[in-house]
This record gives sequence, C-alpha cells and structure tokens, in this order.
Amino acid sequence: MPGTSPVILILGAGPNIGQAVARTFASKGYKVALASRSLKEEDSTDDQLNITSDFSNPEDVVSAFTKVRKALGVPSVVVYNAGSLTSSPPNDPFAIPLAGFNRDMAINTTSAFVAAQQAVLGFAELPSSAARSFFFTGNILNLKVLPGFVSQGAAKSASAHIIASAAAAYKDKGYKFYYVDERKADGSAKYRVDGDAHGKIFSELAEAQTQGPWLQTFVKDLGYKDFGDLYRL
Repeated sequence: MPGTSPVILILGAGPNIGQAVARTFASKGYKVALASRSLKEEDSTDDQLNITSDFSNPEDVVSAFTKVRKALGVPSVVVYNAGSLTSSPPNDPFAIPLAGFNRDMAINTTSAFVAAQQAVLGFAELPSSAARSFFFTGNILNLKVLPGFVSQGAAKSASAHIIASAAAAYKDKGYKFYYVDERKADGSAKYRVDGDAHGKIFSELAEAQTQGPWLQTFVKDLGYKDFGDLYRL
C-alpha cells in the first residue's frame, strides 16, 4: 500500500546507473520502483518494486506508473535511463533497417516523452516540498555527430529538445527537468560512465529548490560544468 515515504521510479534499471541511483535514493529514505525487461516482479520487496517492462512499447511506461502509484504512491523523482542503439557502418548511416531506427526512436524518445508526460500528471498531485524531478540519461550525441550512431543521435537530440522545453514550461510550477550527460574533464565524451556519480548528482539536483541548467553536463567529483560552445551541431 502507498505510504508517506517519497518514491523514485527508475525506468531502465540496469546494473550501472539504474542500480546506483536506486541505492543512493534508498539511502535517503525513498521507496524504489525499478522497471526493465530483465526484472522479475515476484522478486519485489516492501521497499523495492520490480516491474517487467519493454520500452519499445510506450504503453509499458503508462503501465509502470500505474503499478507504482498503486503499490508505493506517486513518484516524486522519475529517471528515464533506458537506451537503444542500432549501429550503422561509419560511412553509411542509412544502412540500418527501418525497424531498428523505429525501435531506437521508441525507446530513446517516444517512451521518454510518455514518461515525462506521466511524471507531470503525478507532480501536480504532490506538495511543493516534494522533489518533483525528472532525469533523462543523455550523452554527447545531442551536440556531436559520432559515426555509426545516427539513430541514437537523432533520438537523443529529440529527447534533449523535450527536456529543454519541459524545463522552461514547468519552471514556475517547481517541476525540474534534466538531460544529464557525464563528460571527461576536458569536455569530451565519457563512454564508461560512473553509476555512483550519477546517483550523487541526481540526488543533489532533486534536493535543490529550483531548476538548474537543463543540460546538466557534469564531471565526476567536480559536478556540473558548462562546456559552452565546445560542441555544437
């Protein structure tokens, strides 16, 4: 049954970022809901709800929110951490099949849009003291072209636009939206990202009272860093 503890919903609960973020917020008293294809719902506990979900189907996002609301309550923090890539030859970006492109767009963008939509519906029911924060796990592809990553780059760019729009539109309501991108200290892409570092920055941003820069580029142990015009499409 729903209780008084705050709730975090992590969509795309992999072993790195997803699990690390879950640990961080659990240590701060949050009830945790995790959704991914590999989780078994029968392994749920009193403090952690597991939801079997496939985010190539956006309806699974709606179903996840419904299950969380019923079991734990309205999530005040939502993390969209699912991702998909159908790689292409570096010199032939249109070689990927349409089915792969559509799947990547569904997982990286359409389901993220639905998650943000559902999050806002829930935020409207929560008090102003609640975190009311939405995090999208991004990367450098919204700003830099990398050969072989055309489908994910297109999707991350679209999702970045969604997050920027939401951060501006809901700022006065106190809802916070972030596209989070871990970088190396020189601003270049970091391919082996640190889950615990994500947990730390997500927690700090959730606890903040106001919206910070929606494009949350950060460096482990340093926090947010604005890399300015280092990369621009």
